[in-house]
Amino acid sequence: MSSGNVDCSKETGQESLEISEMEMTKISLMRTKVEQKDPSSKAIDDLTSRRFLRARDLDVEKASAMLLKYLKWKRDFVPNGSISESEVTNEIEQNKMFLQGSDKKGRPISVLLAARHFQRNGGVDEFKRFIVYSFDKIFARMPPGQEKFVVIGDLEGWGYANSDIRAYLAAISLVQDYFPERLEKMFIVHAPYIFMKAWKIVCPFIDQKTRKKIVFVDNKTLKSTLLEEIEESQLPETYGGKLPLVPIHES
Repeated sequence: MSSGNVDCSKETGQESLEISEMEMTKISLMRTKVEQKDPSSKAIDDLTSRRFLRARDLDVEKASAMLLKYLKWKRDFVPNGSISESEVTNEIEQNKMFLQGSDKKGRPISVLLAARHFQRNGGVDEFKRFIVYSFDKIFARMPPGQEKFVVIGDLEGWGYANSDIRAYLAAISLVQDYFPERLEKMFIVHAPYIFMKAWKIVCPFIDQKTRKKIVFVDNKTLKSTLLEEIEESQLPETYGGKLPLVPIHES
């Protein structure tokens, strides 16, 4: 499989955390609308509001509706404010998510070994909790001035036993609906051709903004492609770098 996006184009440039005057005006309008319906939104900071605003192309009405949906979801799905390890034990046991290093712009790097994922007793709900748990770990590693992260999705050894369409759709929904403008890029590596059957099912559910962040990388150019954005000292050993993989629950 050749390197490149699947109906995608590369996003470049680091996001500035400086909020423009135009964005600030729209954020103020958002606050007024959202606080009228959900007073708890007063705890939401301007950068978070801006991520929802940008996810809806600066449309105040759409961004406000999206933020309200997020606030309700957060109360229902994460009532304690965060997910504990005890709530995702089946997922952690699979030892499939790792967190170490950062790209050239300081974005944390997470590695997912997809061949270690199997449907377990906890089902899709525990998988969703695990994604939220992982996001919290990743966000905690972000340096000042950074809002986004990078994922290397490694499909080496992936087979039909690992296919879990419901889990993939759940992850897409979390990224797009509740954690917008957090993913900078996802490199999909070692993808077998049989994976494309699952991809064809999932792809229509991925919006254009997210598709632009997904890059399929050819095995022949794997290291060189990753080195374009990640220093060798920050690249996991398994891809020719210097860092060992660190399980996310140990990071």
